[in-house]
Amino acid sequence: MTADQRRRLVLASQSPARLGLLRQAGLAPEVIVSGVDEDAVTAPTPADLALALAEAKASVVAAKPEVMGALVIGCDSVLELDGRALGKPADAEEATARWKAMRGRAGTLQTGHCVYDTLSGRYSSATASTVVRFGDPSDEEIAAYVASGEPLHVAGAFTLDGRSAPFVDGIDGDHGNVIGISLPLLRRLLAELGVGITELWARPEG
Repeated sequence: MTADQRRRLVLASQSPARLGLLRQAGLAPEVIVSGVDEDAVTAPTPADLALALAEAKASVVAAKPEVMGALVIGCDSVLELDGRALGKPADAEEATARWKAMRGRAGTLQTGHCVYDTLSGRYSSATASTVVRFGDPSDEEIAAYVASGEPLHVAGAFTLDGRSAPFVDGIDGDHGNVIGISLPLLRRLLAELGVGITELWARPEG
């Protein structure tokens, strides 16, 4: 197996936000969606659930013959509020209720990360946590945001890099973790597998 093959990177997620963060950090992952049935995965706490989902996604993609030799990254995010794990809302009604429950409060965005090395069969995983302090949008602002469709596609029904940004007063922790992937944690997980993140940087164009 050549060094180039070893440095091949696969993202086991269809999240454009995660892909964007990785590209901004100089990485060039391929995307292979796992197809994991998220509703079938259970865990005792929201943090454990995020980790279990990330591990499931990474392991499913890592088992595919076409990714042999690659490093596979699996991630999943849930918002912890009142001890419950909140993923993507099922519909506009749920998204509206979610925002009315969140406004003026703080929740914890839990993102599970798993890096699977298909060469060694080893993996490293952990969950990153970021406290999110929500603002107090009016009913009219919530209705307009839900009508945009954005909250139906993101964990917790919000994102820091979209239309809901004005409704988030601040965070305590890694902002990338809220968007979808903690790059500092990714670096540590890669290091545990003996891989330096700079080894994975894409070659400059031109």
